[in-house]
Amino acid sequence: QVQLVESGGGLVQAGGSLRLSCAASGRTFSSYAMGWFRQAPGKNRELVAYITTSGGNPYYARSVKGRFTISRDNAKNTVYLQMNSLNPEDTAVYYCAAKAWMVSTRPPDYDYWGQGTQVTVSS
Repeated sequence: QVQLVESGGGLVQAGGSLRLSCAASGRTFSSYAMGWFRQAPGKNRELVAYITTSGGNPYYARSVKGRFTISRDNAKNTVYLQMNSLNPEDTAVYYCAAKAWMVSTRPPDYDYWGQGTQVTVSS
């Protein structure tokens, strides 16, 4: 069982930055690939980025590539999402999710989800 708690969301002006954190419980965090997803009102949940168990080979959605950076600290059981050059289209609830071992782009493949944190970017 893994419990995930996101933090770091908030209101920011366009062009600004935020850093999301996702703290995981349990002793097997390093066995889980981690993903950040987002869901805007009226839209499907979409993958923003994922990172492998070891922290290598991160993947980014085209819409955030070059602006967002995913990282993890297995010693702290935490995954991060650094978001720079934010624009109003980034407004959404952001969720972290954990999947045993192998990464995936598909939300249904993830085993555990956090409660989400709201990110609002004003123009």
